Amino acid sequence: MAVAVLLGVLALVVGGCVCVVWAERGGPRWVRVVAALTRGAGELLHSAGKGSRGGGNRSSGDDGD
Repeated sequence: MAVAVLLGVLALVVGGCVCVVWAERGGPRWVRVVAALTRGAGELLHSAGKGSRGGGNRSSGDDGD
């Protein structure tokens, strides 16, 4: 069951990426709408990932010597 869900998510992601490329080449209106939704979802995921990392660019083992 989990494999089927992951395959469905993968199909949505690949389809969204195809729509983004197609929209850049001047696809129909529905493709531009799907591309905009895909880009928006990507931005949300990107900003959510930035917020959960905490302190930014720290390396583990660097004590400043």
